[in-house]
Amino acid sequence: MEKYDFRYMTVKDIEEVYTIESISFPTPWSKEAFYNELTQNRFATYVVIEHEEHLVGYCGVWIVVDEAHITNIAILPQFRGYKLGENLLRKIMQEAKNRGANTMTLEVRVSNIIAQNLYRKLGFQDGAIRKRYYTDNQEDALVMWVKI
Repeated sequence: MEKYDFRYMTVKDIEEVYTIESISFPTPWSKEAFYNELTQNRFATYVVIEHEEHLVGYCGVWIVVDEAHITNIAILPQFRGYKLGENLLRKIMQEAKNRGANTMTLEVRVSNIIAQNLYRKLGFQDGAIRKRYYTDNQEDALVMWVKI
């Protein structure tokens, strides 16, 4: 059986997280953005998935008072389809709940049906549409919410 470890992200993980981010998104966050999230943003928490001493996924969340906002979540393409994203999101949801959040939100591309299906499986419901949210192609974002 494959072994996957979930742990908090550290500054040493930025290079590998940036690689996952770059593979997964057309407009990736910069390494500096991740560094600032880890060192300057007191609301931010990031969890990574480690497999055979390499990172295969990560998720970030901002927890502000009683609301949590998923900033990003990504799994390397060759590790998708093994429920790692689902397990990672469940861990983040529990972390947010443990820290006092009672709702969680995220934005997802309207074309990303696979991600939307995962979020709905975990109880997220459709909220609003953010018009032209994504800068690379002006695609709309679907805002989704869940009570945790």
